[in-house]
Amino acid sequence: MAINTLVRQSLHESLVAPLREMILSGELRAGEKVPEEQLCERFGVSRTPIREALKVLAAEGVLQIMPHRGAIVARITEDQINELFPIMASLERLAGKLACAVATSQDIDRVRALHDEMMRCYAAGDEASYLVLNRQIHNAFFVIANNATLHAFYQQVLTRIHSCRFVMRKTPEHWRKAVLEHEQMITALEARDGDTLGALLERHITGTTVGIARDFVRGKEAEETAAEKPPRRKSAAPEISF
Repeated sequence: MAINTLVRQSLHESLVAPLREMILSGELRAGEKVPEEQLCERFGVSRTPIREALKVLAAEGVLQIMPHRGAIVARITEDQINELFPIMASLERLAGKLACAVATSQDIDRVRALHDEMMRCYAAGDEASYLVLNRQIHNAFFVIANNATLHAFYQQVLTRIHSCRFVMRKTPEHWRKAVLEHEQMITALEARDGDTLGALLERHITGTTVGIARDFVRGKEAEETAAEKPPRRKSAAPEISF
């Protein structure tokens, strides 16, 4: 009996990471119902470990378990943006500082290669690929920093802000500003200037990224409000204005 329990726990824990990744990548989108049956087929498991894994994500605030409806991917609010993004900014600042202190030449070359590829995507207008590479660059600072606890905190907060970080569309002005800031970050990394890189990362999150996130959330709310309004009825006769 004890062995079966341990096996079941290990199975559902192994599902948490790929489910979290599906949310972070935008494959499971905010406000959408989690397709349990499809997930069972995809991972080759029964509903029990899937539901246990969903409960873990719900406890993290990533999902909402709705009675008789199942799990819904949680939406982020503007209040949560104001609460979570300063935390993310502080984590990224520390990661940047630590990364500069321990980065090898190979580490820096890998980040530079990701950055150069991201710039090619920017030039081509390929925003989807740009966002993937953008996320890989930010994550690379934590990998290089080699602090498991810091990286775990980062992943936890990142999952909470899943609906507007690395999946949201940018305006041309937002995109241009983000690119310029990333250029400065790579320069600081190559110089191993931890204080400068940390400050750039913090400013990037609290300024540009927060602005994009707020616009994203407000735009979604406006779309939903417009969708909820009943269509205006056409008048039987034309209106006459004086």
